[in-house]
Amino acid sequence: MSQLPSDLAQQVTTALAEDIGDGDITARLVPAAQRVTGKVITREDAILCGRAWVTEVFRQLDPAIEMTWHADDGDRVTANQTLFEDAGVARPVLTGERTALNFLQLLSATATITRRFVDAIAGTRCEVWDTRKTIPGLRTAQKYAVVCGGGNHYRIGLFDQVLIKENHIAAAGSLTAAVAAARSAAGSRKIDVEV
Repeated sequence: MSQLPSDLAQQVTTALAEDIGDGDITARLVPAAQRVTGKVITREDAILCGRAWVTEVFRQLDPAIEMTWHADDGDRVTANQTLFEDAGVARPVLTGERTALNFLQLLSATATITRRFVDAIAGTRCEVWDTRKTIPGLRTAQKYAVVCGGGNHYRIGLFDQVLIKENHIAAAGSLTAAVAAARSAAGSRKIDVEV
């Protein structure tokens, strides 16, 4: 499995700030000491991905929230399977549930569709690779999900590998000119040409 992204905690912090703003006024309707328990199930077959994001959401809101996971990232899960249970003070649980589920749904969807393509080409010499076409701010999360689904990393961004496409060829004047310029600029980085 791929290593968790180093910016995971920041992704969660940003998502919580976007959702909570200066406070969850609806959660304040619940008594401060009220405790709750919850259970999250999947509604369809999927590849699980996003445990660390879910756990981090609740950790940032209240480290005392107890999480019990019943599946790991990369596991095939079936409809109506319990993914996790949580228990704690109601306000932070209620505040974090949508953000946690958004991460879990997005990343599991990415892992699941990747697995469908990986399974479809099983037995061939083909491989599934990811792209930079990700949701802004969640690139490393979605690339982690691709690996959970059985895919591979292509490149993280514009800085770590050269990919010459038709617009680069046109702007450079020719394929030969684009490749020559890439060889000069790329150093030891890999150079690919899209065909």
